[in-house]
Amino acid sequence: MMQNQLIQNILHLFLLKNGRWGLPEGLTLIFALVWFFVELFILAVVLYLAGLIVVGKKRALLSDAFIISLLGTVLSTLFTIFIPYGLIALLLGVLVWLILIKRLFETGWLGAIAVGILAIIIFVAILILLALAFGILGIIIKWLFTTL
Repeated sequence: MMQNQLIQNILHLFLLKNGRWGLPEGLTLIFALVWFFVELFILAVVLYLAGLIVVGKKRALLSDAFIISLLGTVLSTLFTIFIPYGLIALLLGVLVWLILIKRLFETGWLGAIAVGILAIIIFVAILILLALAFGILGIIIKWLFTTL
């Protein structure tokens, strides 16, 4: 029962309220822009780490990873918005990401695919570590409050 209430509280805090994240009207655009740039930075760092491992330090630059993440995100979003067929939009998005990685990290198709796959693996590993850290942190906080 307590878990159900906790889930409801989390959903209430993080889900959209009236399409505005539950924020006052003036802060919605600012929040969306900040969220976009935070995700962009995280994606750039993950791509940079994957590029370092696959293509090396000389060809994988953080600035190139940032350009890849910016252009890839914008173009993939445009494909999703303007192409009514989801599978075609997805395939075009993946192709654009691979072309960007190939050109900016100066590698071949196999290197670009390897960077893409490794970036996904790194991202999932970070998500799992964060989930474990916050899960354990949540248990510790719950334990502290029940013993006090």
